Amino acid sequence: MSHSFGRTRWKRFAAVLVPSVAAAAALGVGMAEGALAASFLISGRTFQISADTLKVRGLSIYGMVDVTRKGTPVPVTVTGFRHAEISGLCQSVVVPIPVIGPYTLRLTGGDGERVEAKNMFIDSKALSIGQAEFEDIETGVAAGAVDKGPINPGDRHSRYFDPDGIAQQARSADLTDVQVTAVAVTAATLNVPDLTMRLKQGSRECF
Repeated sequence: MSHSFGRTRWKRFAAVLVPSVAAAAALGVGMAEGALAASFLISGRTFQISADTLKVRGLSIYGMVDVTRKGTPVPVTVTGFRHAEISGLCQSVVVPIPVIGPYTLRLTGGDGERVEAKNMFIDSKALSIGQAEFEDIETGVAAGAVDKGPINPGDRHSRYFDPDGIAQQARSADLTDVQVTAVAVTAATLNVPDLTMRLKQGSRECF
C-alpha cells in the first residue's frame, strides 16, 4: 500500500500530535536525572537542516519533550529513521557574537554521494516537506506499539513518553525538499561524504 502526501497533509498530521505533546509538557517542570527525551540536555536554541531528497526505511513520528540544562521542558516532534539515505544535506546554526554580530556555521555534504544514517532521530519544532510518498503507513498507532520505525531508547525511559500517545509509522518513505527546524539530532551511525564546514559572517542559513 502506498500513500502520497504533499506539504498540507504533512502539516495536518503534525497538528494531530499537538495535544499529545501538550499533555506531556503539562506533567511539570521538575524532573530527576534520566528523565530526558534526548540522551543529553539540549541548549534550547534551534538550528536548520535541509535535504534535497531523503529515502527512509523504517519511519516513526511521535510527540516528546526535551529538556534544557536549566530544566525547561521543550515540546518537540521526534522523527525516527531505521536507515536513511540523504542527498544535498545542509545543517546551519546562527551564532550571535557580541560586538561583531551574528555568524553562521554551515555544514554540507552528500552532493555527489548520499549521506547514510542508521537509527537517526530528529527532534524538531517545525517540519516542511515538498512531497512525501509513504509505503504501509499507519497514523493513530499508539507510540508504545510502534514497530516499523525506531523509538529513541532514551525516550522510552522518559517520564514524558506516553506509550498510549498518538504516533505515525511507515515501512518506507521517499521525501523531497525537506526543511527542518530542529533542537536536537542523534544517530547510531552517520556517514557524510564530502563534508564541508564553513563559518561566515551574517545569517546564511540552509533555508
